Amino acid sequence: MTIYESDLPGVGKKFEVELEGGERLVIVTHNTGKREVYHKEHEGADSDKLFELSDRLARKVGTILEGAYFQPVRTDRVETMFTDGTFLEWYGVARNAEIAGQSIGDSRIRERTGVSVVAIQRDDEVITPPTPETVIEAGDTLVVVGEREDCAEFETLLGDDGA
Repeated sequence: MTIYESDLPGVGKKFEVELEGGERLVIVTHNTGKREVYHKEHEGADSDKLFELSDRLARKVGTILEGAYFQPVRTDRVETMFTDGTFLEWYGVARNAEIAGQSIGDSRIRERTGVSVVAIQRDDEVITPPTPETVIEAGDTLVVVGEREDCAEFETLLGDDGA
């Protein structure tokens, strides 16, 4: 994917996003904040205007597109920021994870990393809230709350299945 950027003197900026098949999404950001979104069949084609957004609405739609409101849980790690430093994150537990097979209490996750496990998704079951006796299994998805640095420390306990 390539993005082309050009100045539009007296208007603002134009961004052309190259899509699959040669199509392009064209976004014109006016100096006033207004956004216009166009579609082009190919590089040399005329643009068809799809819609227009106010600055405020464009920023709201942008946060939705970047995943600030919802992120599908398809990866081993997803994060949602509560405040400037506190995150709610989802982590997959690999087979070779240090904490796989241990209870939350025995693994001392909070004491060692500073994060709190608030839920565990295991297949179609959600365990919330997990107790200190709840055993963490390989393949679980752990939902944790903590500061960014604490989450990074916690990540070292999860394994990578590459070992």
